[in-house]
Amino acid sequence: MSMTEEAKTSDPQAAPALSVVGPGDGETIVLGTTRMRVLEDGSHTGHRLAIAESVLAPHTQGPPQHRHARHDEGFYILSGTVRFTVGDEDYDATPGTLVMVPPGTPHTFANLTDQPAVMLSTFTPDLYVQYFRDLQDALAGGRPLTPQANIDAMNRYATEPA
Repeated sequence: MSMTEEAKTSDPQAAPALSVVGPGDGETIVLGTTRMRVLEDGSHTGHRLAIAESVLAPHTQGPPQHRHARHDEGFYILSGTVRFTVGDEDYDATPGTLVMVPPGTPHTFANLTDQPAVMLSTFTPDLYVQYFRDLQDALAGGRPLTPQANIDAMNRYATEPA
């Protein structure tokens, strides 16, 4: 039996559903001056991978420097310039640059320029997407995010300030 025939006769429940997210689709999460569009929240990848597109407005300060214990985070710059700070080192990432942050590596990012910056982020596994949802809920109604509330949210997703 060829592989194609085998695939057709296998249990249809075993195959994940194809996911297509169009340009205007996806869940939008707004965090201050950053707009995130969740393209894959892990529900189509067995929770192995999540992907989000983030638009950082000009002069957007990123999160406090932090480290993740249980997931890799990737950032692919689509437009603009994003300043990544890893420990004491700064890297200015321009379009076409991929920054991969393994677990345990302290990092943050910011858009220090006068132009918006757009990046595609990956989370392997997907658990960190829920952190952004939690942050959006914490900021609802214009409430300021206290450092402790942010730390509490990070802690729920195996993340801590560096």
